[in-house]
Amino acid sequence: MKLLTAWFQIPFWKRVLGAFVLGAAVGWGVGPPAGPLFQPLGTLYVTLIKMVATPLVFFAVINAVANLHGQKSVAALGGRTFLWFAATAALAVVVALGVAHLMQPGRGLGSLTLAEGYTPREVPTPVQVLLDVVPANPFKALADGKLLQVIVFAALVGFALVKLGEKAARVRALAGEANEVMIQITRFVLEFTPLGTFGLIAALVGAYGFERLLPLGTFVLALYLACALHVVGVYGGLLLLHGLHPLRFFRGAFPAMQVAFVSSSSFASLPVSLRCAVHNLGVKQEYAAFAVPLGATIKMDGCGAIYPALTAVFVAQYFGLELSASQYFIILLASVLGSFGTAGVPGTAVVMVTLVLSSAGLPLQGIGYIIAIDRVLDMMRTLTNVTGQMLVPVLVAKEEGLLDLDVYQRAPTNVGRELEQESA
Repeated sequence: MKLLTAWFQIPFWKRVLGAFVLGAAVGWGVGPPAGPLFQPLGTLYVTLIKMVATPLVFFAVINAVANLHGQKSVAALGGRTFLWFAATAALAVVVALGVAHLMQPGRGLGSLTLAEGYTPREVPTPVQVLLDVVPANPFKALADGKLLQVIVFAALVGFALVKLGEKAARVRALAGEANEVMIQITRFVLEFTPLGTFGLIAALVGAYGFERLLPLGTFVLALYLACALHVVGVYGGLLLLHGLHPLRFFRGAFPAMQVAFVSSSSFASLPVSLRCAVHNLGVKQEYAAFAVPLGATIKMDGCGAIYPALTAVFVAQYFGLELSASQYFIILLASVLGSFGTAGVPGTAVVMVTLVLSSAGLPLQGIGYIIAIDRVLDMMRTLTNVTGQMLVPVLVAKEEGLLDLDVYQRAPTNVGRELEQESA
């Protein structure tokens, strides 16, 4: 019991960071066999997170819409949130293009080998994407984890509860109670984060050697640098413009950023992101429960903006093509609009790159040269995605008076100690 208490006394981020370092060391020492040996731990953790994510979003969105005091309030908040999503995505593309021209990741490479079994992805038409937003069967959408469809249906249920008023008071109360139940289950699941981190990182480091990364080392460094500049420079600058201390934000968002990096999944990181936004960053629960899940489906600064723009320049440089001013504009426009248009499409990063390259008239086979190291790239892309998914709700909440500054300014919650107290 004392050992368990001591474990919970360690801040959550330190436990996750320790598991990350230990997993990297073990994966490096064991080598390729680490994949099948430790991957099941990581797979179990990601599965547990996905298990709670869909019902958590469903009840959280119903509860949020039903408590945001009418459709006009939700529409106004939604519109401002979308504007910030688009603005930060455009800034991400600009950062990526700048880094690409500074580092020249496609120059001076020999003949790269296409990834085994690679075939270009088919980009869905705008009509197909629009039709896929509305679930033909809400229960199937829940079962399949189609998050955008779940959000649309849950929002409609929330609107209906607002319209019915006192007639649906008991249903509204039940939705709130179900939301609390899912939050409690999420607390239990989050305790597996250090174990899952160890398994995911050990398997990754064991599977990837320097020999796979060296030919594309400049591209990997360029992506990591672009994401870091966007997160620290752009996000930090926007926080300062809103009168918020960037360090406070990053301290509060750090647990979700850690989970995003090791899991490479915005969906798997969603429960932690939502918890950080409310308990560490002070975003009002009703708004956070609407904005953070929405961001997890359409706010993709890493996958939908930085990665496609950087890849487009890489492909052009590799094939010796000069990009025109109109092509740069197309890359910017396709990256920003495409991240919204491909929301909920499996393999969003690859679909986005396919969309941007085809729009700019660049060879699609260029994707096949970097797909082999996609898992390493996806870690930083997802960290950037998830950070942006928490940033925009904080900015909008500050503008709309929905941000608790006392919570924002205080030290982040020790998730482990909180779980111990709430589970007692």
